Amino acid sequence: MSNVKPVTLYDVADHAGVSYQTVSRVVNQASHVSAKTRHKVEAAMAELNYIPNRLAQQLAGKQTPLIGVATANLALHAPSQIVAAIKSRADQSGASVVIAMVERNGIDACKAAVHNLLSQRVTGLIINYPLDEEEAIAVAATCGAVPVLFLDVGEQTPVNSIIFSHDDGARLGVEHLVQRGHQRIALLSGPRTSVSARLRHAGWQKYLAHYQRPPIAEMEGDWSAMSGFHQTMQMLNGGTLPTAILVANDQMALGAMRAISESGLRVAADISVIGYDDTEDSACYLPPLTTIRQDFPLLGKTSVETLLQLSQGESPSGNLRLPVTLIERKTVLPPDTQTATPQALAESLMQLARQVSLLNANAP
Repeated sequence: MSNVKPVTLYDVADHAGVSYQTVSRVVNQASHVSAKTRHKVEAAMAELNYIPNRLAQQLAGKQTPLIGVATANLALHAPSQIVAAIKSRADQSGASVVIAMVERNGIDACKAAVHNLLSQRVTGLIINYPLDEEEAIAVAATCGAVPVLFLDVGEQTPVNSIIFSHDDGARLGVEHLVQRGHQRIALLSGPRTSVSARLRHAGWQKYLAHYQRPPIAEMEGDWSAMSGFHQTMQMLNGGTLPTAILVANDQMALGAMRAISESGLRVAADISVIGYDDTEDSACYLPPLTTIRQDFPLLGKTSVETLLQLSQGESPSGNLRLPVTLIERKTVLPPDTQTATPQALAESLMQLARQVSLLNANAP
């Protein structure tokens, strides 16, 4: 078993031909070092593969900002894109990021993730995990003097938060369908344990009631594409046939679209679908998904900048609400769209040809 001694500041100083104090000033980004000397030290660090000891810097009070992110399951597209956006903006700001994924449901699992991050001496926390008001207040108290920012709480929760407007997202989806004449609208919500899922569902109910169009079916998935598939298949097999489905995230919308197709129906022409999030791959669905866009790069940028301000003792942000937009693609048509365009007819013939080819290939 090899026992390789780590490279120290003294090794770098010897290699660069400068003093230990000069190397220390370069590592800590002090201003009173000439460009020539800084370049010489940095070259020596690269040649020796020197890795700064961040813990030692922190204990000496010299650490750059260390942001802890407690996040929901990163297998889901939206949380992973939010964390990526946070990491990107933190890198630009000279901050480091450590991540703890909350792998079980409930506040205890969230608190465990927060304790894990606090034990790593983070200078601020971003929590992207669904919490009710009392839960968020309890988690904020757990953080003590460490600034904390929440990304998945209710709009009136008395903690520092940045969230997208669920009410606007629900309104945009409902109005888009109503304006195209849809009467028979089904809802596919996220899990009721999620505050975001409940707020989107409540918004849909509010605006459907405004337009006197009560939902003909209400389903609940777990954010995954497979849950969207199973819930939609169960609805269709039960004899309920909506002209449109509002879905609480793009992954479940993908599953719903597969269920529609496997039931011998056409997405958009027979059943329109509107997703939620506008994750990066939703434009590559077949057909491309009409969805409510939440600007995750903007959320990452704003959350890091706000947390750094809080860490520097600036006034808390309170509740900041970000806008959402409707991205119109190819999964919404007016109901009873019977007239087949030449393109749609060609696509149907190609699909039929592929099915026949598969049948012939599997024939004994």
